[in-house]
Amino acid sequence: MAKRTKRIRQPAAKIADVAQLAGVSVATVSRTLARPELVTEETRIRVLAAVRDTGYTPNVSARNLRVRKTMVVLVAVPDIANPFFAEVLQGIDDTLSAAGYGLIIANLAGPPEKEARYVDLVCAGQADGVLLLCGHVMQSPARDLRDAHVPLVAACESIPGASFPQVTIDNVFAAREAVLHLIELGHTSIAYLAGPKSNILERQRLEGFRMALRAAGIAVDDGLILSGDFTFRTGVEAGRALVARAPEARPTALFAANDEMAIGLIKTVHAAGLRVPEDLSVVGFDGIAYADYCEPTLTTIVQPRRELGATAAAELIALMTTGKEAARKEIQLPAALILRDSTCPPRV
Repeated sequence: MAKRTKRIRQPAAKIADVAQLAGVSVATVSRTLARPELVTEETRIRVLAAVRDTGYTPNVSARNLRVRKTMVVLVAVPDIANPFFAEVLQGIDDTLSAAGYGLIIANLAGPPEKEARYVDLVCAGQADGVLLLCGHVMQSPARDLRDAHVPLVAACESIPGASFPQVTIDNVFAAREAVLHLIELGHTSIAYLAGPKSNILERQRLEGFRMALRAAGIAVDDGLILSGDFTFRTGVEAGRALVARAPEARPTALFAANDEMAIGLIKTVHAAGLRVPEDLSVVGFDGIAYADYCEPTLTTIVQPRRELGATAAAELIALMTTGKEAARKEIQLPAALILRDSTCPPRV
C-alpha cells in the first residue's frame, strides 16, 4: 500500500512579504499596485518582480471597500434594442475594461419604475459613475442621480444646462448637410420623417432640415413633415402614408431623422412598386450597419459611434480617478455624410 504524503498548505503571501523582498515600504507596494504611474520605473520593476516571486495576490475587493469604490459604471440607454447603441456600447466597454472597470447597462425602455430602480442603485453606492445616453438626468419620485454625488457624463444626446461633460455631434449642422445634398441634386419637394417630439435629437435635426430649406429659398411644407418615433415600424407607417398619396402630391425626396425609419420606409415603398431613388430619394441619419446592407444602400449621416462611447468613457474615468471638475463641458465629434445608392436627381 502506497504511503500517503501529507501536503502542508503554505500560508498566502502578504503585502509585507512583497515589501521586504523589494526593499520598499508597504505603502510603496500599495501605491505601485494601485497607481503605478506615481512611482519610478525602477521601483515598479522591483515591486512587480517581488509580487511575482512571492505569489502575492492583491485583495481587490478589500481594497475597493477601503476606498469606497465598486469599479463599476452604470450606462443608461434609452432602448437597448436600437442598433445605433451597439457600437457606442462597444467603445464604452473597451475603454472601461482597459481601466479595470465593469459596466451595468440600464435599459430605460419600459415603465418609469425601471429608471427609478437604477437611480436608487446608484444612490446606494453601487456604481462609481454614470454615463447618460438617454438625454436626461435619471430620476426617481424622491430624488435624481445628482443626489448620489458620483461623476456624470452625457453622450449622444445632449442635456441642456448640464454642468457635466457632454460628448455629442452637431446634429443641426449634420441634418442641414443631409438636406442640402438633396437640394443640390435638384429636389425641391422634400419630406421629413420625424422622431419623437420630446427628443432633443429630433428637435435639432428638424431645425437643420428647416435651415437647409430656408437657405435654398424653399418654403417648408408642414404637410410633408411625417410623424415617427425612431423605429422601423413608424418608417413602415410613413411609407404607407406616402404611397397612399396621389402621385402628383408625393415628394421626390425624404430626409429621415434616423436610419431605422428610413429603412422601414424604403422597404414599404418598394413593396408598393415605387423605386428608390428614381421615384423617391431617401437620406437617413446615424450610419447603423443595416444602412450598408439594405436595398438600395442608404445615403446617411454617419456618426462616430464607437468614438462617442470611448470618449465619454474616458472623460468619466478622468473624473472618477482625479475627483476634479471636468475642464471640458462640451465635446463635439465630427459626423460625415456618406453617399450611397438611395439618392439621385429627380426625374424631369
